[in-house]
Amino acid sequence: MNLISLGLLLIFLGFILVFADIFISIVRASRVQTESREEKEERKTEAGGIIFIGPIPIIFGTSKKIEKWMLAVALVITILLVLLFIVQFI
Repeated sequence: MNLISLGLLLIFLGFILVFADIFISIVRASRVQTESREEKEERKTEAGGIIFIGPIPIIFGTSKKIEKWMLAVALVITILLVLLFIVQFI
């Protein structure tokens, strides 16, 4: 088997894996919808994020709890970036 055949085989296998994953995701989503209809359980989703503009972090979140976590993560990232900046001059 030459390299061209091997490359084409790998590409073909990649396509098969992608389509298999799409099919499995559709099946799982349909199962979750039928289960959620039966249970009618309410779920609360929380999200947050950090945007760095230069050295200044902008923090946002859907609740105060998430904003506190994002603030902690932003402080850690800021400290790491400052340390990495200082290390290059040592």
